[in-house]
Amino acid sequence: MSTLAHTMMTAARSADSGLAGPGDLDRYPYAEAHVVDRVGAPAWESADPELGRVGRRAAGSRGRGLHGQLVQQLGQMIVSGDLGADRPLVPEEIGQRFEVSRTVVRESLRVLEAKGLVSARPNVGTRVRPVSDWNLLDPDIIEWRAFGPQRDDQRRELSELRWTIEPLAARLAAGHGREDVQQRLADMVEIMGHAMGQGDAITFSRADAEFHSLLIQVAGNRMLEHLSGIVSAALQVSGGPVTGCDRPNETSLAHHGRIVEALGTGDGTAAESAMRQLLTVHPEVERVVPAPREH
Repeated sequence: MSTLAHTMMTAARSADSGLAGPGDLDRYPYAEAHVVDRVGAPAWESADPELGRVGRRAAGSRGRGLHGQLVQQLGQMIVSGDLGADRPLVPEEIGQRFEVSRTVVRESLRVLEAKGLVSARPNVGTRVRPVSDWNLLDPDIIEWRAFGPQRDDQRRELSELRWTIEPLAARLAAGHGREDVQQRLADMVEIMGHAMGQGDAITFSRADAEFHSLLIQVAGNRMLEHLSGIVSAALQVSGGPVTGCDRPNETSLAHHGRIVEALGTGDGTAAESAMRQLLTVHPEVERVVPAPREH
């Protein structure tokens, strides 16, 4: 095992990733929120009472502090529908409900406004915006949707987006011939192989995410590069058999290896084909990711 593989696997075992692996969806912190019987129930009362004091929320906060935890909680409530479109958000009410300062509330609402979830206007106040205004490519919103009521739609949309982005990125990356990048990708495949052999899903997922992000970044297209975070988010929230990456197995590992081999020979067609095979949906899944439409 390489030094890189050993270091990455050791770090993964000692760290809490905060991410849900396949089959672990029900243990994700989002599932703790009470989201039933929304119709007619005031939004604040529909939340789990334990969410009232943000400072107590260790699970799901991932070390973000009070500001980050409040962003997380309000974002989840908006995306889940507990705070419906056009609902007014009164800072004083939020501060009292979650027992945080006005400064924390104000900064949290600014973050949510930047994500398109809320809008603040003079003489109107802060209100929840409709879904059509949300920045659906924001990694946080991807996560909140993927573990909320819209989980199925979010995962399907992410799979379709990856099907469009990653084969192209693989083909473009094959033309750049950067040995350092190819070695790094090969290292990630090695790490995934060792992790799979030891049943280490956390290390496997981290190496897999780095593999796909790095591949996009080396494609030489800056617009594609900005989408690498979306792919990472998609891998982190997959939670089910959507693509070949979601279930560590020899076939998935072989496809990753073939991509690296194609990059080494500069064969863009082979790299693109290997990526398409990797992203092919498992046969038991009803919704199959379609091939790009012909115009």
